[in-house]
Amino acid sequence: MQKPTALGAVEKTAYHHGDLKRALVDAAWQLVETAGLSKLTLREAARVAGVSVAAPYRHFANHEALLAAVLSKGFLELAQRTSAARGSAAHALAGLEAVGVAYVDFAADHPAIYRLMFGPGCDKAAHPELLHAGQEALGVLVQAVQACQTAGLVPNPDTETVALAGWSLCHGLASLHADGILAATLPGNVRARARALVRMLLAGMLVPGGKPEAHPRSITPDSVISVP
Repeated sequence: MQKPTALGAVEKTAYHHGDLKRALVDAAWQLVETAGLSKLTLREAARVAGVSVAAPYRHFANHEALLAAVLSKGFLELAQRTSAARGSAAHALAGLEAVGVAYVDFAADHPAIYRLMFGPGCDKAAHPELLHAGQEALGVLVQAVQACQTAGLVPNPDTETVALAGWSLCHGLASLHADGILAATLPGNVRARARALVRMLLAGMLVPGGKPEAHPRSITPDSVISVP
């Protein structure tokens, strides 16, 4: 898991190159991860970024606007990580599994950010860029499902319903982990659990008698509880 750096250690490179907005978002991200949402203010973000207290107002009208930018960054990073995981998979089914595991990995690496991404602390409808970032993240999962349908692996023609099933499973596990509930009740490797649950879901959706090369040996009703 990635570990947030100490407050005040934000890279100033972005700001010195003229990217004040990115420097402030990075500072705000760091504040949330190390000190919590209660410590996130425009003034504190300016301090961590090493700029004047008036500087944030060039890009953010208020605290919520800055928070929305942080959450947008979270969704875009989630999209990037799940897309990269899918792209490195050997075939469509493995790609769908990889998306689910990468989703949970992101939440495990950034629990404070993840909770806010799906929490009520920001009026998401008031920030189009945030909504777009969220759709981009969901789009990776939808594309992974469509690839499996195109390959004839998932018989259900309702892409959104299949994607929702996978999203619900991964989000539930990620939230249990981010909130500390999973570790307190069922301690274990969250990544291994994610892979097992995704495989269990896939085993229930696979087309019987599909091509052997498209169905990893480990993804069968008899073996979904076995995790490497």
